[in-house]
Amino acid sequence: MGHVVYRGPSIIKEIVIGIGLGLVAGGFWKMHHWNNQRRTKEFYDLLDKGEISVVREEE
Repeated sequence: MGHVVYRGPSIIKEIVIGIGLGLVAGGFWKMHHWNNQRRTKEFYDLLDKGEISVVREEE
């Protein structure tokens, strides 16, 4: 059996993995942002149409 030689971390491999993880996390953040933006736009569209109100009705 031969020795297992530890050569240290591969800088290029770690940079590529870091960029990949950053892009995936950025994609999820952007999707979250687009979802919030869509919900806000829908809310204001309904508010402009008069279908909803932010004022509570008197009973």
